[in-house]
Amino acid sequence: MKVGVVTFPGTLDDRDAARAVGAAGASAISLWHGDADLKGVDAVVLPGGFSYGDYLRCGAISRFAPVMEKIIDAANGGMPVLGICNGFQVLCEAHLLPGALTRNHALHFLCRDQKLTIENTSTAWTSSFSQGQEIVIPLKNGEGSFQCDDQTLSALESEGRIVARYLGEDPNGSRNLIAGITNERGNVVGLMPHPEHAINVLTGPSADGLGFFTSVLKAMVK
Repeated sequence: MKVGVVTFPGTLDDRDAARAVGAAGASAISLWHGDADLKGVDAVVLPGGFSYGDYLRCGAISRFAPVMEKIIDAANGGMPVLGICNGFQVLCEAHLLPGALTRNHALHFLCRDQKLTIENTSTAWTSSFSQGQEIVIPLKNGEGSFQCDDQTLSALESEGRIVARYLGEDPNGSRNLIAGITNERGNVVGLMPHPEHAINVLTGPSADGLGFFTSVLKAMVK
């Protein structure tokens, strides 16, 4: 199984994402933003960072990178795609996911271990979890507040497309404590916290994040 990990100018967490892919049992394939070639991968991870410095809007420029044209087509065809933090922002800018990520409500950058509850275990990236499972993974963002209009929020809630919610107080002002969402098909997931930083208790607050990466291996076997 081959999982592509995309690097944009300013990407920070591509190596961590590749390490998580390997720990789950797949081969991590490096994908460069300027190459319109997915190299035959079975799934794609858009990792965190600050693509192109986020000078316009987070993910707004990277959404037009040559590799994204191929990823959008592949995602629409059913390929599993996970966007983490900046990757989540890119997915929203590419209209693979609804809504937008805006400045944190307190206007401060956050960096802390965050409790989440898993709301949807039917996606390509969450089947290794149980419904309502509580996990702890790092959260680090300055523009991580998920916002959308009331109609979109109602659809996400009624269709069970909330993947994960923050536990406790809302860290960044996201609507309905939303930490992650999925598309209607369940193959595209955006997650603001960082599961790739929690794959081993030696280096992270837990190994809870590994479940996102083992889940996609199950999805690719089906």
